[in-house]
Amino acid sequence: MLHRLFAYSRYIVLVPVVGTFVAACGLMIYEAIALVTGLIDIVHGGAVMPKDVKALAVALIEAVDIFLIAIAMYIISISLYTLFIDDTLPLPPWLVVPDMEAVKSSLVSLVIAVLSVLFLREAVAWDGERDFLAFGISIAMMIAALSLYLRLKHGREKT
Repeated sequence: MLHRLFAYSRYIVLVPVVGTFVAACGLMIYEAIALVTGLIDIVHGGAVMPKDVKALAVALIEAVDIFLIAIAMYIISISLYTLFIDDTLPLPPWLVVPDMEAVKSSLVSLVIAVLSVLFLREAVAWDGERDFLAFGISIAMMIAALSLYLRLKHGREKT
């Protein structure tokens, strides 16, 4: 009986699988609507000024950031599903996740991408009035630490 209980307990992972899947879909749909609405507002606004183009660039960078987060949540959802529920799901080779370490590596890679987009967004929107150096250094240190983590993890797996 205990054996059967543990065998079926893996289905509790459906909670985060469904949660991350719904969140990913919701983020993608919401951001797509926000992006289309923003572009329509710009077109209906009439004259395009250099300041408007800069605002559009920042908005597009923010949209990419949200889409990256949504895609990562989708990948995590699929990864958890294939690891715990059904490993026969037909996936492209780049989406096959062999273990939880690969899921964590995907998440860390996403955080690096999001931090990079965050820095790019702030750099484009920078007005020259505030100190940007400290922000850039802190982002760079986080990216360096996470990159080191990934390098050390992959180095241990290869040996």
